[in-house]
Amino acid sequence: MIEDVIQTDAALNPGNSGGPLVNSRGEVVGINTAVIMGAQGICFAVASNTANHVLSEIIMPGRARRGYIGVAAQTVPVPRRHAITAGIENRLGAMLSTVQADGPADRAGLMSHDLVVRLDGEPVTGIDDMIRLLDRNRIGKTIKIEVLRLGRLREFEVVPSERPVPAAA
Repeated sequence: MIEDVIQTDAALNPGNSGGPLVNSRGEVVGINTAVIMGAQGICFAVASNTANHVLSEIIMPGRARRGYIGVAAQTVPVPRRHAITAGIENRLGAMLSTVQADGPADRAGLMSHDLVVRLDGEPVTGIDDMIRLLDRNRIGKTIKIEVLRLGRLREFEVVPSERPVPAAA
């Protein structure tokens, strides 16, 4: 998952990932990352502020550490009547599509189709917010996740672990 991407029509050819995306003033605003072939040249760049943040994490501990709760999610609209009933202002949230068996979220009682709307009191308006909020500072600490389940606001305490490092192929 790439967080805070910029969609651009700047040409990005295979092998050119990692080059700067610059604005008309010559300022670097992103790092060219990916292209969708066959999609009219749509390219994506990681925002420079995200790249700076990740770089600082890599320099200190040697890799970027992220909190892991064992879920897959997608950004979806919050039904207006549920938001009003729950007293929240979210228009969007992160709906859990899968919850890993015996993962941190599962152990806390979260379920597929729960709609995450707040994490430690901060609004979650989609998967990008959830990923951003699950930073290295929350690893091993109890966090509160508020979800809409069947239209009712519920709160769960979850202890994120460190995101597992993928096995080398």
